[in-house]
Amino acid sequence: MSDYSTLEFKPDFAEAQKRWAAFWAGELLDRPLCCIRAPKEGAEQVWGPPYLAGADGNYQPIIDQAIAAAACTYWAGEAMPVYVPSFGPDQIAAFMGAELRLAPGNTGTNWVEAFVDDWDAVMPLTIREDNIWWMRMQEFMRLLGEAMDGKMLVSHIDMHSNADALAAIRYPSKLCMDLVDMPEKMDEAMRQVRALFPYIYDRLYEAARMDRYGTTGWVTAYHNGKTNTIQCDFAALIGPKHFDRFVLPALEEEANYLDHCAYHYDGPEALCHLASVCSIEKIDIIQWVPGAAHEPFIDWMDLLKDIQSRGKKVVVYDTIERIPIYHKELKPDLVYYDTWASSEKAADEMLQWLVDNT
Repeated sequence: MSDYSTLEFKPDFAEAQKRWAAFWAGELLDRPLCCIRAPKEGAEQVWGPPYLAGADGNYQPIIDQAIAAAACTYWAGEAMPVYVPSFGPDQIAAFMGAELRLAPGNTGTNWVEAFVDDWDAVMPLTIREDNIWWMRMQEFMRLLGEAMDGKMLVSHIDMHSNADALAAIRYPSKLCMDLVDMPEKMDEAMRQVRALFPYIYDRLYEAARMDRYGTTGWVTAYHNGKTNTIQCDFAALIGPKHFDRFVLPALEEEANYLDHCAYHYDGPEALCHLASVCSIEKIDIIQWVPGAAHEPFIDWMDLLKDIQSRGKKVVVYDTIERIPIYHKELKPDLVYYDTWASSEKAADEMLQWLVDNT
């Protein structure tokens, strides 16, 4: 573990590290873990870079903007000053050879072109060192790590690994049929794509020198070792039989590779796999997202309680005014709050409220 114990934009970094360590260990201190961001008093506010910034290879303006945005933010409680670089949800598919398409003007949307017509023709699944997107992400990470050293953290990327990566290079509906028509071939495809997870993780971890201050994923749960957000959005398209055969072993491997992790659970269509997901011991946190056209987050309180009853922690994204509602209903040692406040004073008052009411 590194001895880098201070960050310019997080004066109480050491205290926050202790609280995160207690959270992962299942220990409740004087209040639940709580991450609150607020405008820093007296600072001119700067918006952070848009989603997908840096994908065009123009890194320095993005780095400068990310640092400026973090500098004018008050990172209260266990909120860590962090920037999350991303070339989009299918960036690993791009690393594997899929053509990444950016919307005109790089306006926050991209997609990849599926390229698999015959699995035998593309196996073994690998990442070529001369792949433009892989080279760009490594260089971006290296520059971010250098520029942000001593100031803030660099997050690991949104991996969209395992079956999500296969769905992107094949096309989701075709992959669904492949699981039925050629299950043995898909066993091999999954074995090959699973091997890419630790390779990608470590190369980017090393490029940004994440060992110095610790890590987060795009769900910005912090650990001083190796963590990230894992997921499988493709799971919404398959039933438990195929999930348990093809996806569950991959998620278990990813979770076991990390010291701790959060699982991004996207939408009720995938809830048929909840028991399987929660059976993975090394998944610590379930980040529930209701998805478009479904009830708002607060209406899923029973699901959050169900997840906690299975021994998993939950992350609550909601307004600061609603935190007392969740605090009344949820186990305080199995939740952390992630929210915004209108001012430093409001953030500090909420932290004290949690102390007084825990």
